[in-house]
Amino acid sequence: MDHDLAKNIKIKIQIEDFDVSTETKILQYKKTGAIVNFIGVVRDHDERTSQLINSMTLEHYPGMTELEIEKIVLKSIQKWELTGVTVIHRIGKLLVSDQIVFVGVSSMHRQNAFDACNFIMDWLKTQAPFWKVEENDNQKKWVEFRQSDEDAIKKWKK
Repeated sequence: MDHDLAKNIKIKIQIEDFDVSTETKILQYKKTGAIVNFIGVVRDHDERTSQLINSMTLEHYPGMTELEIEKIVLKSIQKWELTGVTVIHRIGKLLVSDQIVFVGVSSMHRQNAFDACNFIMDWLKTQAPFWKVEENDNQKKWVEFRQSDEDAIKKWKK
């Protein structure tokens, strides 16, 4: 891996919110011509059941989660020419409209940035060990595996 790129990788698991503008500016390196960001937020309902959601609590396995995210990021670097990658994932109790995840990718060219950002997010949904509990009206429900997430990564296995 390019030494400059190695120092332009940021992976964080945190309780605190993140600032999209700040994180985007950090991804602006000398060779960067494109930056693509994905920001995931807490929805107000469960898509499958249409039940309202008041909050979501995210848990993870410290150490193992960061390692899995690092593996995903390294795969993206092998596939595309990138100048930087940032992955920030929040844990703890989050309310509707709170930011959950930030994936930012910078590259010399836009298509690399778009593809790598999409790749990282698809793999995060299926490989990174996070557990989610949705709450509504004092009822808690674990978020179940979605076949659509597994289907999304099939395009990257070709």
